[in-house]
Amino acid sequence: MLQRKFAEAVKNHFPDAMDAKDTSIHYLGKMQLEHNIDISKVLMATSVCSDDINVPSTTFFNVLFGPFIMGGLGGLPFAGQTGMTAFAHHIPDEGSAFIFYGPHIGITLEGDLGKMYRPRQEETGNSCGALMLALSRLQDSAYKPVLNDDDYQQMKLEESLLQYRDEVLDSKNQEKAITEATYELIDKKVHEHLKSCKNEFHVDKVTLLGGIIINTDYGLDDYFVAKNFEVLDVKSL
Repeated sequence: MLQRKFAEAVKNHFPDAMDAKDTSIHYLGKMQLEHNIDISKVLMATSVCSDDINVPSTTFFNVLFGPFIMGGLGGLPFAGQTGMTAFAHHIPDEGSAFIFYGPHIGITLEGDLGKMYRPRQEETGNSCGALMLALSRLQDSAYKPVLNDDDYQQMKLEESLLQYRDEVLDSKNQEKAITEATYELIDKKVHEHLKSCKNEFHVDKVTLLGGIIINTDYGLDDYFVAKNFEVLDVKSL
């Protein structure tokens, strides 16, 4: 019953969202049946937020090797070209690569975005905490992030989001808007790093699955909105 109510709340904001477990089954099936990928030889990389709540979001983790972790706060691939190169070098012989990426956003049973009940906490907390913090700061038109070694990832995330400030603040749902803007940032960077490091890959295919993870309550299934699925020929990048 509770799972069904959450499904209704999620679909109200994200009509195309799919249960996270079903997402895994669906796309692993596509990789095998439509693209002839042997998933027993696939190394997975993630560019999702460091937040612990994202670990159980999909069953990809239970099937594929890895994950090689590229993402930092907000899900940006802070591991950069060095991380992409290392990932390329770790893929099984005659295997394949799979990169799962995107930001995350919490939702309550009442349909409030950017919030969720975390394990054994009686009050809601932010999800994604880094993005909701960025949003609160960007709401001040005079605010500009200053890069520093002590909080580099958060400041870089906010600096990267500055270009979307007006779009986010003009939105009817700022929490959703900043999450979607962050997806665009991650998607662009993953493609850039992949292209710049293509010669480091000694496999034919790299599969990308990008979208938005939607966190529900502890113990219930999360959801995923797929925004990009592609199987790339590395040599043609």
